[in-house]
Amino acid sequence: MTAALDISWIGALAGLALAIILILLRLAPTYALILGAIVGAFIGGANFSEVINILISGTQSVQGTVIRIIAAGVFAGVMMESGSAGTIAEFIVDKLGGTKAMLSLALATMVITAVGVFIPVAVLIVAPIALSVGNKMGYSKIALLVALSGGGKAGNIISPNPNTIAAAGGFQLDVNQVMLGGVVPALVGLAVTVIIASFNKFKGTKVTDQEAAELDKSSSKNLPPLSKALVAPVIAIVLLMISPIGSMLGADFLEKLKIDSLFILPFAGVVGALALGKSKDILNYCTAGLNRMTPTILIIIGAGAIGGLITASTLPAEVVALVESLGISGVFLAPIAGVLMAGATASTSTGVILATGSFSNAILNTGVAPLSAAVMTHAGATVIDHLPHGTYFHVTRNAMGMSMKDRMKVALYESIVGLAMTIVAVVLFGFIL
Repeated sequence: MTAALDISWIGALAGLALAIILILLRLAPTYALILGAIVGAFIGGANFSEVINILISGTQSVQGTVIRIIAAGVFAGVMMESGSAGTIAEFIVDKLGGTKAMLSLALATMVITAVGVFIPVAVLIVAPIALSVGNKMGYSKIALLVALSGGGKAGNIISPNPNTIAAAGGFQLDVNQVMLGGVVPALVGLAVTVIIASFNKFKGTKVTDQEAAELDKSSSKNLPPLSKALVAPVIAIVLLMISPIGSMLGADFLEKLKIDSLFILPFAGVVGALALGKSKDILNYCTAGLNRMTPTILIIIGAGAIGGLITASTLPAEVVALVESLGISGVFLAPIAGVLMAGATASTSTGVILATGSFSNAILNTGVAPLSAAVMTHAGATVIDHLPHGTYFHVTRNAMGMSMKDRMKVALYESIVGLAMTIVAVVLFGFIL
């Protein structure tokens, strides 16, 4: 391990800063992170052999997270490619109706994100429904995207998505623990989303009749029935919750039956595909899911390299000493790390990966419990993860056909939703529990 090395904190900080700057300059994040780790290690006083040891040790430390994310690709592929997520979204919106449009749209995006669909994909799935509803009710695109994005953020912190897997792996926890820990902040995030979206219903550009007509032309889709679409997510949720439910009920057998998401998510995905009558498409779903996971996996490898540098350096100890000298509670280090790293990379999952890989030891050394640290870091990563230097900003803008001015207004409201969830997480896990 790299613990025997003594890398200067200046080198670690320089390497991290270089990596972030290169990401902002649009270099592929994996290369940016690895290059930052190499340069930082040399600045910190390492020789060639020690740099290699740092890189290998760091990347080895994230392999558990990598293999879980690869496994989750099966489930994600089934949910996204089979149309199951679209069925669930349409059902929620239809049942709640237009009079509760903001709640229905936010809840639909929250639910399909929570069951394992990536948040940009969730927004793309629900966007046509939102635009149709908006045209009928005369609602603005700002309000519609606030509902979708805010709901997606709320669902993201209780989902088995790569960001949750990374938050759990960074603090040696089960994914279901972090998912459950995010429930209360997520519900608050949903409520804040609906309030903000409702307040802006008639402010900004409206959905035109021409846009609505184009949606009608392209809406011919063959979605599966709800009963079949729910099979995969229900199986996944039930199996993931077996151990926590056993703990709450005092059932030792269930509590000890800790089945990892590595097994649960692929199993749920395959059974879900069979229930949909899509056995011939399982291989295609697996390929599609793996393709969606690959960018995240590559980023994790790079984050492991920079994490190895920071772990081998004196930076974690210096951070703890700084926090103590300023009289700031160590509780705030976790959400701040999440906010800054996600903001720098404009990505929830990359932000969580960097925050946990780089600062997990420093956070735990302040006396914060692993579950509290994971939930607060995870929530913090939703505050400014939607900035314009990331893809999410532009994907969602294009999905809604928005102007840059309107999209920037939505970004402010998205930050309010993320901040609300972070505050609740800090109060709940930093001071109450």
